[in-house]
Amino acid sequence: MHKPDSAKLYGGFAVRKLHSDWLPVASLIFAMLLWASSFVALKLAFQSYHPMVVIFGRMLVASLCFLVLIPSFRKIRFRRPDFKFLLIMAVCEPCLYFIFEAKALTNTTASQAGMITAMLPLLVAVVAWAALKEKVTRQTLSGFTLAIVGACWLSLGGESSDYAPNPLLGNFYEFLAMVCAAGYTVTLKHLSANYPPLFLTAIQAFIGSLFFFPFLLLPAVPLPTAFVPGAVVAIIYLGVFITLGAYACYNFALSRVPASQAAGYTNLIPVFSVTLGMLMLGETLTFSQLLACGLVFGGVLLSQGRRRRRRPAVA
Repeated sequence: MHKPDSAKLYGGFAVRKLHSDWLPVASLIFAMLLWASSFVALKLAFQSYHPMVVIFGRMLVASLCFLVLIPSFRKIRFRRPDFKFLLIMAVCEPCLYFIFEAKALTNTTASQAGMITAMLPLLVAVVAWAALKEKVTRQTLSGFTLAIVGACWLSLGGESSDYAPNPLLGNFYEFLAMVCAAGYTVTLKHLSANYPPLFLTAIQAFIGSLFFFPFLLLPAVPLPTAFVPGAVVAIIYLGVFITLGAYACYNFALSRVPASQAAGYTNLIPVFSVTLGMLMLGETLTFSQLLACGLVFGGVLLSQGRRRRRRPAVA
């Protein structure tokens, strides 16, 4: 007996397509909003605790959240060739990424660091070209160059303050963090074909906890001597909503859409981060820096311009 297609019972193709189209998009937008808020949360936590304490704390909180899922992870079949990709993914992010981001946010503002993230789609294209031999057009290279100029202008226009003692150095560290994020995105896209998003997010949290724990033993890293409610809440927020929530949403979306398309949504982070930085931290950008932001966005838009598609051959 023929069974009716469940999709037909609820409107057929329209419902199925609506679900498949909007769920990854909603996940990406929510992930970008959470990531933008992480700049503010990190800035607040760094005012009370050493960056390595904060980073380890967020990794530990996320790892504890994932403990309940370990039994379900045992059913996953590992492929030996994927171990090197899992290692590369974790080294790129969270390990090196968070080191550079911690350095960045101790030297620059949350708003400026968020603006540098606009370059991630271009960096993903470059890494995909180097690692996957994907074609990079002259338009992409032109946009990349324009965005680099804008980022340099933004950094040079930054003024030193108690919250941003060295904007130029901080923005350079954020650029290095974006290079790591690009390597992470390309590697994750490869792994998402064989492993569920939550598992990949958990791997990041567990490896991150092991990687950052030895930093707590260094003499230069003072351990907390007082309970600061605001900083502790920020760390818990980073562990639950960012390390677990944002990465889970992004990893889910990346398993459904191309890497370049997912990376394109990071253009929302600068908008969210500048807005949150102004509302919650009282940060401001000079007129010159606003022009530099426009140059960065212009470079990104140029690189993401529509390309002509080949018409399918007629049989």
